[in-house]
Amino acid sequence: MGTGRATAEDTGAGATGAVGPSSSFLSSAEAASSASSASSASSVGEAAGAAGAADRSSEVAVLAALRARPLRFPFTRDSLRCWAYLVGGAVLGLVTAVLLLALTALGLGLSVVGVGLPLLLTVALSGLPVGALERRRLRLVEPAPVPDPHRALPGAGRPARLRTRLRERATWRELAHTLLVAPPLTAAGLGLTALLLFSAALVVSPVVVQVLAPETVMLIPGHAVPGPLHALPFTALGLAGLYLGGHAGALLTAAHVRLARLLLGPRAEDPGGQVLELTRSRARLADAFEAERRRIERDLHDGAQQQLVALTMTLGLAAHELREGAGAGGATEAGALALVDRARGEARQALEQLRGLVRGIHPQVLTDHGLAAAVAEVALRHPVPVEVDLDLPGRLPGPVETTAYFTVTEALTNAAKHSGATAVTVHGRVADGRLVLQVTDDGCGGADPAAGAGLQGLADRVAILRGRLMVTSPTGGPTRLRLEVPCSG
Repeated sequence: MGTGRATAEDTGAGATGAVGPSSSFLSSAEAASSASSASSASSVGEAAGAAGAADRSSEVAVLAALRARPLRFPFTRDSLRCWAYLVGGAVLGLVTAVLLLALTALGLGLSVVGVGLPLLLTVALSGLPVGALERRRLRLVEPAPVPDPHRALPGAGRPARLRTRLRERATWRELAHTLLVAPPLTAAGLGLTALLLFSAALVVSPVVVQVLAPETVMLIPGHAVPGPLHALPFTALGLAGLYLGGHAGALLTAAHVRLARLLLGPRAEDPGGQVLELTRSRARLADAFEAERRRIERDLHDGAQQQLVALTMTLGLAAHELREGAGAGGATEAGALALVDRARGEARQALEQLRGLVRGIHPQVLTDHGLAAAVAEVALRHPVPVEVDLDLPGRLPGPVETTAYFTVTEALTNAAKHSGATAVTVHGRVADGRLVLQVTDDGCGGADPAAGAGLQGLADRVAILRGRLMVTSPTGGPTRLRLEVPCSG
């Protein structure tokens, strides 16, 4: 479970999702994604049926950047990105509100003669282009894109597309975002923008007073400012407003991002996302089964088969010795006995190889005695000391035991091959009807989930069982693999 091993998947700049002091939260999050070794907490299992669920549960990049450098945040490019996003959203919101109000009023007025119905239908579908544009705008402040929640309809005609879009829940969530969520957020963005402009005006108030002298300048109604020095307190007030406005803009941007993820992204109950992910999962499982079949075939050909061929040759030599030396005396019999002993050793090796191969497919101890005994047996054979702490209330459902067992063996294999670990712990409990299993090693960490497919097949199994498979691996360690799967079958 270390650098370069094949694992399963969420972010971290060398820790657990914390964004380091980079110049931009976009670059920070992208670096964290490339080093997802740091904290691969993107649940490859439970939400495999809903594309984008991990995105919705992961931390907003704006908040991560704000927490990483709270004092300097208003003076960074991140703050400028937030204000660009908010100002653009305010303009888009105003234009959208005017158009929708006009279309609604025109549609209601003309509906009595039937002409207004297409206009009202246009209003109902207005969330589609607005939602698509908002998902694109989010890339200004959020490195992880929000996936399109709609099903792809290649080759479908316009009537079929229209019927499908009207049936999809995502269409109505986008309309709710356009009509109910965007207006108050737009108003808040306009208010913050006005505060920002007013604060900027206060900052330059001494200059304004100097330029307009001897004209009377009143920064507060009814109170004239005699000179530039008397305007310095307003400058301080303006600087405070700009500073606080930077934080307020970040918080409002984070609210935009969270609501966009919630309403504009796919959900588990969306049929399109389920069908798409089910198709991908089945394809991955088919590839995994084919790869496993080739591995078994290769192991039989290169291992046990070669050993049995050698055994056959040795037995043939022994038989030849016995036929040639019939009645010749003790020297020939001794040579034949040596060949028979060698054949017995080769048969023993072939048997051990076959047992190891069968144990890799499905260990008999798992079938006979359950998960705890099977994991304990693997721990005894492991080259790195393994501490096993499994407290289970008895036998678990077969698919749960199998998935948990192979998850542990994969984690232990990775720890031995790649991490340089000196100790591994396996901890497991059943809580609230779910098996919670965690494998931790003290190795070098920095695991890259994209480096291989070692746990991808396991992740697909976990997805079928409606569970979660998570990996956290900061640079320098430790690496933790966590499995959560319901025990209800």
